[in-house]
Amino acid sequence: MTAQRIRPADLVVQGGVVRTFDAAGTVVDGLAVRDGRVAAVGDVTGHIGPDTEVLDLAGRTVLPGINDAHLHAAWLGARWPHPLLGAPHEEAPVVTAEDRRAAILRAGDVCAALGITSYTEPGLGPGESGCFSTEVLEEYAALHRGGRLRARVTVLRLFGLLDGASSLADFARGLATPVPEADPEWLAVTGVKIFADGIPPMRTAWTHHCYADGTHGALLVDGPGDDERAAALASMISLAHEAGLVVGVHATGERSIEAALEGLRAGDHIVHGDLVTPTQLRRMAARRVGLTTQPAIATAMRPMVATALDDDVAAKAWPLREILDLGVQLTLSSDAPVVTPDWRVHLAAAGELLGARGVTPELTERLLRCYTTEAAAQDGSAAWKGSLEPGKVADFCVLAADPCAVALADLPSVAVEVTVTGGRVVHKG
Repeated sequence: MTAQRIRPADLVVQGGVVRTFDAAGTVVDGLAVRDGRVAAVGDVTGHIGPDTEVLDLAGRTVLPGINDAHLHAAWLGARWPHPLLGAPHEEAPVVTAEDRRAAILRAGDVCAALGITSYTEPGLGPGESGCFSTEVLEEYAALHRGGRLRARVTVLRLFGLLDGASSLADFARGLATPVPEADPEWLAVTGVKIFADGIPPMRTAWTHHCYADGTHGALLVDGPGDDERAAALASMISLAHEAGLVVGVHATGERSIEAALEGLRAGDHIVHGDLVTPTQLRRMAARRVGLTTQPAIATAMRPMVATALDDDVAAKAWPLREILDLGVQLTLSSDAPVVTPDWRVHLAAAGELLGARGVTPELTERLLRCYTTEAAAQDGSAAWKGSLEPGKVADFCVLAADPCAVALADLPSVAVEVTVTGGRVVHKG
């Protein structure tokens, strides 16, 4: 019997550590790529042909591509390199199609340099302008048609105001508007984002706690009273589900989280969840409702929460240990450009929140999965991305050192040297 001949790979990386992040946490020393997908892992010397590009890892480490589950890319491109929580800066105006294109492409460069191969653009819609308008989605589609996207993009549409009010009527009208056709592996419009409330430092999170001025915040959904606003939020969520869409609800106060949980189902997620309670976390875990949170924002804003509420409330905010222990489907993200899009900084901040000391390989891998496999599950693409397994897309990054072999606090100093999206090198340091 004649042995079946292996068609040579387009790209082979070998001679280092390849963390596949499959279910078993398999670690190998090589990876072969063919036609933009992982062809094999492990000993891949048999996949090398005369035209195969071979990358010698020289002891470096490969991770699945980073998937930022909440990143405002067009806004990031307009502000780069100045985050919102930092020195005052006038962001570049985003008015014309050329402005929108430039902002998206600049964000693509930033993401590629950080090893980010996928992100969710959380909130584009007709009620907004500039970086959050429907025209930004149209520009994404145009760039996709031209083969110019350097990262895979998931979009949540917004039928209200960013950090502001929305109405049930506007939401229903928005759901009826069409979305651009595109390859869903590169540009997928899978759901909607709803702002339930604001944030604690601005005293706009809806909470049972009392702010210094005697208020408690309120839901941002239109309605004459709390009950009517909660009912409108539930109706929005129900309409989205009827349309086959997933729902991400910006909810930071425990009252807004509770209101959102009345309608959310498996596959949906809460965004931020600053004041989430243990009871709510158990409910989320049981119903497979996810949570997307941003550790670097948590460490930066905890003193502000203490000022707006009190030290005890601030100490219990962003309960990352409980989130992990209770089995909530957790994704970590940046919310850039509110803060840096650098996932290494967010993992270091997560280590700070968790009180991690020294090298913690199991914890580091678990947190990295929140930026890879869990993020892929949240955006509905776990079947074809998020881990480095044969048949899945060849999205990965090469780090100068194994992140699981350094302390979380030291992770920001580990360089991202190569980024590959769909088998194509999009960054090489």
